[in-house]
Amino acid sequence: MKNTRLEDLIGLEYTKLGFFKEVQIKISELRASNLEVERKRQEIQAILDGITDVMAVVSLDFQILSVNHVFFECFEHKNPAGNFCYEVFRKQTQPCSPCPLVTAREENRVCRQMSICPLKGKNRQFEITASPLRDFRGKPFSILLVKRDVTLEKEYQAKYYQAEKMATIGVLAAGVAHEINNPLTAVSGFAEGLRRRLPRLKERLGQTEADRELWEDFQEYVETILSECNRCRDIVQSLLTFSPRKNTEFSPVNFNALVRNVLKLLRYQLKRYPPDSIALELDQNIPDVRGIAAELKQVVLNLVLNALDAIQQKGKIAIRTYRADPQWLVLSVSDSGCGISPEHSDKLFEPFFTTKPVGKGTGIGLSTCYNIIRQHGGEIVVNSEPGKGAVFEVRMPDKR
Repeated sequence: MKNTRLEDLIGLEYTKLGFFKEVQIKISELRASNLEVERKRQEIQAILDGITDVMAVVSLDFQILSVNHVFFECFEHKNPAGNFCYEVFRKQTQPCSPCPLVTAREENRVCRQMSICPLKGKNRQFEITASPLRDFRGKPFSILLVKRDVTLEKEYQAKYYQAEKMATIGVLAAGVAHEINNPLTAVSGFAEGLRRRLPRLKERLGQTEADRELWEDFQEYVETILSECNRCRDIVQSLLTFSPRKNTEFSPVNFNALVRNVLKLLRYQLKRYPPDSIALELDQNIPDVRGIAAELKQVVLNLVLNALDAIQQKGKIAIRTYRADPQWLVLSVSDSGCGISPEHSDKLFEPFFTTKPVGKGTGIGLSTCYNIIRQHGGEIVVNSEPGKGAVFEVRMPDKR
C-alpha cells in the first residue's frame, strides 16, 4: 500500500509538473501575443501621429471617443473625450446642419463636406470627411472624422484663378487699347491744331461782347477736349499694363524717393487736408528695388489717392517703408478711413470693379497696381475691417 501510494504521489507530482509547464508555455505565448499587440498598437499610433489632419473617433450620438495629437495643436479644448463634437468644434448647443456625420451614419457611406470654422480668431476652411467604422455585420458603430485645413490651398487657388483672369483680360485690354489709341490720337492732334489757331481767330473777331464770349467759349472747349484726351490716354495706358510686358530693363528704384515724389505731385491737393494728415515712417537703410520707376510711381500714387478718398479729410494716413524679412521689402499705405466690407475684399483687384459713385472712379486703378506689381515679381496684400481703415502692403523681392 505504501509503495502504491508513493507511486500515486509521484505520478500526481509529474501531472502537476506537466500542468505547470503548460501554464508557463501559455503565459509565454500570451506575453508574446501582448507584445505583438503592443507593437501593432505603437505602429498604428505612429501612423496616426504622422497624419497632419485633425482626426477624431465619434460615437453615433455625436460624442467624441478619442482624438489624435494634431487636435490639441489646433483646438484649445484640453479634454474633448465625452463631449459632443458640435460643442468642441463649433461651440454650438446642437448638431450642425448639414452634418457629414449624420449622412455617414444614416447612409452608411463616406461623406465629404467643405466647412468654414472659426479657429483662434480667424475663419479657416476645412474639408471634413466622415467615414463609418463598421462591425462584422457591416453596420456602423462609430464614425471616423477627419478635418483637413485647406485654407492655404484655397487661397493659392484663388490667386491662380485671379492670375488666369488677368491674363485673359490682358489680351482683351491690349486689343481694345490699341483700337482706341488710333482715333484718340486723331482727336488730340486736331484739338491741338485748333488751339494753335486760337490767336489768329481772336485777331479776326471783333471787340464786341458777343465776339469775346465766342472766343472764350472756343478756348474753353478746346482746352476741355485736350484735357479729356489726356485723361483717356492715361486710361488707355493703364489698360496696356494688363497686357504681357515686353522685355524691359529694370533699374534700381528707391521706395523712399518714390513716396516723396508722389507727395510733391499731390502738394496742391493736400492743401485741402490738415497738415498732419500724412505721417511718414521711411526706413533710410532700405535698399533699392529693381523695377520701372514710372510704373511703381503709378502704384504708390493710386494707393495714396485711394487712402485720401477713404479718410474724407478727417482721418490719418501712414506711409511706411521697411524690410519684412531677408526676402521682401515693403511699402505700406494705411488709413483710418471707412475700411473695406468683407463682400468687397475679394473683388478689389478685379478690373472695372469700384465702390465709388458713377463718374468718381473707373475701377481699373487697383487692378492696374496688381498687374504692375505682379509683373515686377512682387505682391499686394490688403488687411481691412469695416470702420477700422485699411492697410495696403506692396511687397517687392530684394534682388540685390
